[in-house]
Amino acid sequence: MTKITPEELLKDKEVVAEINRHLWIESERAGFDVGFEKAAEDWMRRFSAEWIRHNYPNTSSRSNNAPKRKSRSAKSYIQTTR
Repeated sequence: MTKITPEELLKDKEVVAEINRHLWIESERAGFDVGFEKAAEDWMRRFSAEWIRHNYPNTSSRSNNAPKRKSRSAKSYIQTTR
């Protein structure tokens, strides 16, 4: 199995939405816009492994054999990451 790269993750609309939420939260904490690139790097470092485990169980790639992901609300994701 191959690992999912950050570039592949960034093609996923749900990942981009999660990074945008992270951008908003971190910008509010900092008191200024931290920027998408910094937020993306931080999200990848802190949350991407768990996101992959949750959305692609039993695999670390997006191959055709990968199981279908369950749709999740932002609320459920936030509760599982705290």
